[in-house]
Amino acid sequence: MMEVVAALIWGGEKEKFLACQRPPHKARGLTWEFVGGKVEPGETLAEALVRECREELAVTLAVGKPLMDVVHEYPDVTVHLTLLEATVAEGEPRALEHHDIRWMTLKEAADYPFSPADQSFLERLRCV
Repeated sequence: MMEVVAALIWGGEKEKFLACQRPPHKARGLTWEFVGGKVEPGETLAEALVRECREELAVTLAVGKPLMDVVHEYPDVTVHLTLLEATVAEGEPRALEHHDIRWMTLKEAADYPFSPADQSFLERLRCV
C-alpha cells in the first residue's frame, strides 16, 4: 500500500480551496484532486506535503492538522491517502506539473470529475 498525502488549501475566508487537474498522460488523467503526492521513506506527512507543493505549485505551505484519511483501491495501486489542512505561507500557486489549477467552492467541486479517493473527501467535507 502506498502512503500518500494531500492538502486542503483554503484561500481567502475559507470559501474556496485549491484543486488541481492531473495531466492527461498520467493515471486518472484530467481528473481533479487535492494537491499532494507520495510520502518518501523517513518523511512525515507534513514534510512530504511541503515538498510536493514546492515541486508541483512553487509554494511553501503552512501545514495544519490532519482532517481525514481513506484507503482506496485503484486498478493499478492501493493508496492510504491522508488529507491535511494547509494554507499558502509563501508564493502564488502555479501549475508546474498539473494540467490546470483552480480555486473552487465545495459546491462548485460537484461539477468537476475528481479522482475517487478525493471524491470521498469532498463528500465528507460537504457534510461538515
